[in-house]
Amino acid sequence: MRYTRRTFLAEATATGTGLVLGISAVSSGPQGVAAQASRDPTAIVPLGKHLKASRIGIGFGMRGYNRQSNLSRRGLDHAERVVRYAYDVGIRFFDNADLYGSHEYVAKALRGKPRDSYVLSTKVWFHPTGLPEKERPDADVAVKRFLKELETDYIDLVQIHCMMNGEWTQTMRRQMDLLEELKEKGLIKAHGVSCHAVSALEAAAQSDWVDVVHARINHLGTKMDDKPEVVVPVLKRIHDAGKGVVGMKIIGEGAFRNDPELRDRSIEFALRSGCVDVMIVGFEIPEEIDDFKQRVAAALDRLAEVA
Repeated sequence: MRYTRRTFLAEATATGTGLVLGISAVSSGPQGVAAQASRDPTAIVPLGKHLKASRIGIGFGMRGYNRQSNLSRRGLDHAERVVRYAYDVGIRFFDNADLYGSHEYVAKALRGKPRDSYVLSTKVWFHPTGLPEKERPDADVAVKRFLKELETDYIDLVQIHCMMNGEWTQTMRRQMDLLEELKEKGLIKAHGVSCHAVSALEAAAQSDWVDVVHARINHLGTKMDDKPEVVVPVLKRIHDAGKGVVGMKIIGEGAFRNDPELRDRSIEFALRSGCVDVMIVGFEIPEEIDDFKQRVAAALDRLAEVA
């Protein structure tokens, strides 16, 4: 079944969002992914109170572990080409992590580009496994290394990576304080958390420290923390508090790769949710970037018609 405008309207009504979360409603707020009612899929939009980024970002953590990912496993030269292509077609949000091992090839790919023309995000990993070495230095030590690897004087966003319970604001208090000090020194512009549990999202919603949250979201709940009807209200509270929201798993960690209709539905779901600023995808080839951009543009056109 083709995903038509009638199908979209029926689904919107069934999920209780109706036209309330159409493009006009989203664009009226300060942080909506459809801010300024622009139909440009890579338009620059606010990401919380401290950053602006393209509404499409590229992530480097598809099957990311032990400083490798699907992209880097294709070869570092290939990875650099994909990063450069993403920049050349308008993507300005590059989502890294120590876990992914992406810093150095991203830095090489972006050499010569104006530093203020793109946003670098990265994450500090504190879990006992996942990295080659056993040591887990404090956030300030890690970030100093990240700055060298990324070949930059500052990092736009640094997050505590993959929090999976509601106690992270207590257990990570020292790291939060250290990241705040780095922010005060201008070494980072914003800090936050990537969440892999609803309880972690709930804690992020209550924390004044959080500037930006990474959260898993799609219309089916695939590879998410819970069903969309559970996750979205929490994200709305986070977003309504002025915090940026980066949506990940938009393609269900690759589950929707071979189904264009599911990709379209997931994109529209994120756009009209009213609580997602930037969508990141682990693109592995330029053609995937082109396809996603075209689908976002088409979704924005449909949402504008509905509005």
